[in-house]
Amino acid sequence: MSKIEIVNGYKEYIKNKEKIVVLNNINVKFEKGKTYAIMGNSGSGKTTLLKILGTLDVLTSGKLLIENNDILKLEDNEKATIRMKKIGFIFQEFYLNEYMNVQENIMQPMYINKEYNKVTRRQRVNELIKIMGLNQRTKHYPKELSGGEQQRVAIARALANKPDIILADEPTGNLDKKNEEKIFEILSHLSKEGKCVIIVSHSNVVKKYADVVLNLEEGKLK
Repeated sequence: MSKIEIVNGYKEYIKNKEKIVVLNNINVKFEKGKTYAIMGNSGSGKTTLLKILGTLDVLTSGKLLIENNDILKLEDNEKATIRMKKIGFIFQEFYLNEYMNVQENIMQPMYINKEYNKVTRRQRVNELIKIMGLNQRTKHYPKELSGGEQQRVAIARALANKPDIILADEPTGNLDKKNEEKIFEILSHLSKEGKCVIIVSHSNVVKKYADVVLNLEEGKLK
């Protein structure tokens, strides 16, 4: 069963009274246990597609199904719950809080999840720190970390609420080749653990780690 599915997806914007078609008749399924790479030229709509998959943007027409839930029919609070529990976001810019250390940054999204209490939050954070190899950095702040370390903190934060779906938007865009390989390796491993991992990237390196490579051209996935 697919985790995410877009059916007859169409997205347009109106700019200066001109209609701009970003996505045109998109039909695609993303399954758990696989890593997907979405590639394409700048401005091809990759980030828009990822935002729609993450329920941060909406289709003009068509359906977005997450575990067979028609997202367009849900209330905003229901979509927010799905984002919190089902989806983890990773960005190019890391977006770590500069005033929080590694532990605090990872813990941040867990405060709105009522399934955690003070003890289980701490246990989950320690578990993620170990997985990401950040044991020696727990009390460090973002400015004291390398780019690769900051992205590993961001990945740990994305995993905090145990989501089934990981959406990564150019996660290695600010990293050198060595750290790029490391981050793609981590993301690929997450899919092997049963998660659905979807990566938007300009880098051809991602192809080595992806189970499926999709190209977005003129609003269509190929």
